[in-house]
Amino acid sequence: MALLRMDNVGIVVDDLEAAVAFFAELGMELEGQALVEGPWVDGVVGLDGVRSDIVMMRTPDGHGRLELTKFRAPKAIPAEPANAPAHTMGLRRIMFAVEDIEDVLARLRTHGAQLVGGVTQYENSYRLCYVRGPEGVLVGLAEPLG
Repeated sequence: MALLRMDNVGIVVDDLEAAVAFFAELGMELEGQALVEGPWVDGVVGLDGVRSDIVMMRTPDGHGRLELTKFRAPKAIPAEPANAPAHTMGLRRIMFAVEDIEDVLARLRTHGAQLVGGVTQYENSYRLCYVRGPEGVLVGLAEPLG
């Protein structure tokens, strides 16, 4: 059996409205939202009494999706360490291709994004940077050159 596709990446957040605004500013589009609860979700995530708000966002090309989740119950727990650096094991960042990295940075800063290092160039291929997004998530930006 072959892998069909990567369906989405899930991010647990405390401030769902701010996370949606951040990723919308980046250019993602709202696909849908729902409250999920009941035995099926308890069984999937391995927790009891789950009630969570889910917002699905997609990239403009329709191929990439983010599932933003705010747990009403049980209460979400913070990741350790908070604002983990790029070399911490586990899922560390999400990378997006953008048209104008400076414009995107300026717009994301209005939503609290903080540049992690600097904007650098990789050969004649890309301008790249990392920013801290909602809940400290590392978001990579890559502007193709040429």
